[in-house]
Amino acid sequence: MTLTVPGLIDIAMSNPINAQIISRLPSLHLNQPMLTAGCIFQAIWNRISDRPVWWGVNDYDVFYFDEDLSWEAENEVIVAAQALFLDLGVKVELRNQARVHLWFSDRFGGDYPPLRSAKESIDRFLICCTCIGLHIDTGELYAPHGLAELERGVLRMNPNFPQPELFMRKAQSYQARWDWLSTLDPDRG
Repeated sequence: MTLTVPGLIDIAMSNPINAQIISRLPSLHLNQPMLTAGCIFQAIWNRISDRPVWWGVNDYDVFYFDEDLSWEAENEVIVAAQALFLDLGVKVELRNQARVHLWFSDRFGGDYPPLRSAKESIDRFLICCTCIGLHIDTGELYAPHGLAELERGVLRMNPNFPQPELFMRKAQSYQARWDWLSTLDPDRG
């Protein structure tokens, strides 16, 4: 198969949890809401591996961008989302991407310049083929590195956020679940 944008969206939305999140999220009235990360790209790897599209999804990530950098504002959204998605029986994580620079160093070490949008956060994912998000309001798929490496299972360190140690840890985690994935040496990327 040759993975296309409509094909990826169809596969990702065949996960009923993704479909529910997409249908309910507008009620929170968030700025730049995007469903992103494993719940999108893992659906492709699962389809290729003849597994259910939801297999191995630990949580469902939603990014948004609010210039109110207070924890209280973000927590209000988190609490509202917990109530909104409670019946789904999964972990739906909403995070204000405008605040990431405030906690990144404590959690992962190193500097993290402030972001200017939710998309810019996706631009900094560790692995190129996982830089994918579905904009809730427009249905637009954001995939700055395209879809070819995702379909081929090529794990390449993102040159926009080169973190070799974190990249290798993440790549090994994926390869433990999908053993057909291949990792490009971060020094040769």
